[in-house]
Amino acid sequence: MKKSTEENSKYTNLQDMSILELIQNINKEDQTVSTVIKTILPAIERLIHEVVKQLEKGGRLFYIGAGTSGRLGILDASECPPTFGVSNEKVIGIIAGGDQAIRKAVENAEDSTTQGWKDLKTHHVNTKDVVIGIAASGTTPYVVSTIEKCNLEGITTGCITCNENSPLVRLSKFPIAAIVGPEFVTGSTRMKAGTAQKLILNMISTSAMIKLGHVQGNKMVDMQLSNDKLVDRGTKMIIEATDMDYKTAQKLLLKYGSVRKAIESLK
Repeated sequence: MKKSTEENSKYTNLQDMSILELIQNINKEDQTVSTVIKTILPAIERLIHEVVKQLEKGGRLFYIGAGTSGRLGILDASECPPTFGVSNEKVIGIIAGGDQAIRKAVENAEDSTTQGWKDLKTHHVNTKDVVIGIAASGTTPYVVSTIEKCNLEGITTGCITCNENSPLVRLSKFPIAAIVGPEFVTGSTRMKAGTAQKLILNMISTSAMIKLGHVQGNKMVDMQLSNDKLVDRGTKMIIEATDMDYKTAQKLLLKYGSVRKAIESLK
């Protein structure tokens, strides 16, 4: 059986290590994560294909998790509107315990077998949507019960976990299991497991948004102009595409509100 994230660390007496030894060993473990993910790219690809298909139908992408896993889902979802110009309702992160759990742990929130579905229902989840459960152990009741209910309701399900022998993998229609093995600090899944989840979430949202047309060439043409840095970046994108001067390009960008619209106005 492959090792789970809950198995004892292969390192002992961490308190006796120097700071250099600690960070060298943490770095050594971190380097294994991308290698593990490389072996499961086909599973990630299958889930992304399904996400793109459903989003093209007008569906939404939901991430649901508890603790670190929930926070990572919310982080990825919250970056989609400014980066790709999509609605806040296109990619939605849900965490056990609600918004207060983003900053502070909420006692017993992850143990509920009914609250996850209730939280999803506040967004009127339906069969056009995709729900991805995120749980390092693959056993979190809040997540597992929600995925099970989604299956019963005919909603497409996926998961990101680090335990291939888990209920979450068995229940999800499009499972992803990144077996990163024991953590440097036993059971501290915010470490390698969290890193793996973050990398996979990046792959899912970025690939889906590219396929939905929110990137042209390698540029974020639909990004929100939420600060001076992004206005400057957008202006330079227009200059690159049109050869116009900086002042004119910026004026055009601010008039139309996005790089895409500004360039299309010239056609």
